[in-house]
Amino acid sequence: MASELSLHGDLNLIVTGYIEPNRPRISRQLAQLLGMEMIDVERRIEERFGDTIDRIRAQYGEQRLKAIETDVMDDVALYRRALIRVSGNTLVNSGHLQEIQRNGVVVCLIASLDSVLRRIHLTLGARYHDPVERSLAIGELQREWKIRAAENVVEFDATYISEAELIDQIANFWRDLALRRG
Repeated sequence: MASELSLHGDLNLIVTGYIEPNRPRISRQLAQLLGMEMIDVERRIEERFGDTIDRIRAQYGEQRLKAIETDVMDDVALYRRALIRVSGNTLVNSGHLQEIQRNGVVVCLIASLDSVLRRIHLTLGARYHDPVERSLAIGELQREWKIRAAENVVEFDATYISEAELIDQIANFWRDLALRRG
């Protein structure tokens, strides 16, 4: 694994996108497989402020949340040889996308809308039938997928594959990228 990292020099692997509500698990497993430190931007924001992102947004507003995101992204941009899990919304709105791309490869996890809605339904259970809950989940999906319009973002479609297959595909992409750069 150490040799895999050295093949990439100082490149980061940036994982973003939305295929289900519990997406940190995929990044953790991928970081472990590739032997990379995982930096979870959402967790860093919550740790910095001492509350959840939803509560920060509800209590202090979007502007305060964006200020915290920008501060955390300033720090995250300094990392090298790490897997950085960051929301597409944060990448697009923080003003750090180009800087992050200079030091890494952005991988966006996607799935068909039907597949995402099915996964949201499974995660939310009975709450899925609450129009407010469903609307919040779909709104998050729309914000997350803004990153798909950016240049040089590599998409991995998880619609018809298992989580393990998705992780293997991204790991193989990372290894192939190292060989092409080497």
